[in-house]
Amino acid sequence: MASDTISTLNYFVAPLDGSRPYNRVNTDSATGKLARNYTLEPHDMRIEDVRGKEELHKLDNAGFQFGREAPKHTSFLNDDEIEREYYPESIDLIKRVTGATKIVIFDHTVRRRRPGESDDNPGRRQPVSAAHVDQTPAAAIGRVHRHLPPTEAPSFLRRRFQIINLWRPISHAAVDWPLALCDFRSVDFEKDLVPVALIYPDHEGETFGVKYNPNHQWKYLKAMTPEEFVLIKCSDSIQDGSVARLTPHTGFQDPNTPEGTPPRESIELRALVFYD
Repeated sequence: MASDTISTLNYFVAPLDGSRPYNRVNTDSATGKLARNYTLEPHDMRIEDVRGKEELHKLDNAGFQFGREAPKHTSFLNDDEIEREYYPESIDLIKRVTGATKIVIFDHTVRRRRPGESDDNPGRRQPVSAAHVDQTPAAAIGRVHRHLPPTEAPSFLRRRFQIINLWRPISHAAVDWPLALCDFRSVDFEKDLVPVALIYPDHEGETFGVKYNPNHQWKYLKAMTPEEFVLIKCSDSIQDGSVARLTPHTGFQDPNTPEGTPPRESIELRALVFYD
């Protein structure tokens, strides 16, 4: 298809000494590089444009789902305003799309690509350029305990729950550095995914690094607009093989991007999603 593209995606390579992989959230202010003990290797992968075929990809088969609904909040410049205005409308949107009954948004990240700048604090986040999954199953359970009262967490953990990101461009279409998503049906859960400690200043989480697999089927929505969104499944408590458990994803540099395209700006919300 004319809008399919081939791009270099960065895959996880484990530490040579066999130690537990780790990644610090903020870059080293002196070097401008992420502090981590593993490496990345580039692989050229075909990325299919699914525009016009969005309905083929759902949270429970592919692990992601596109939709169209313009946000009421559009500035995305102030964290307090985002929480006050964008969170409630996003909770309503996720409930309507998924059928879930309780949503707890636990954080958000605004990304604005700034060529030449470092990613050294939460206000200067850039697109992520490595295939990853935001949560491991253990980290997902940890998130429930972290963000729900101790009296409520055990009962909610007995229900089906997911962690889902709501991602959308802001200001203009994401032609520059779009988001690629890997169809879960092409992922070998046991072989492709490696737990990586994610070290924050005040606590520790755990993500999955993604090892190269030539069978991976990568997808994107070309020139995705701020009126469009994608739900990205990061974890699902149903683990019997009947549904997609997660979706590896990454930003990528499309070699077909026209010169002068404005740098990508986007926001993602991360939500605990519970079902009755």
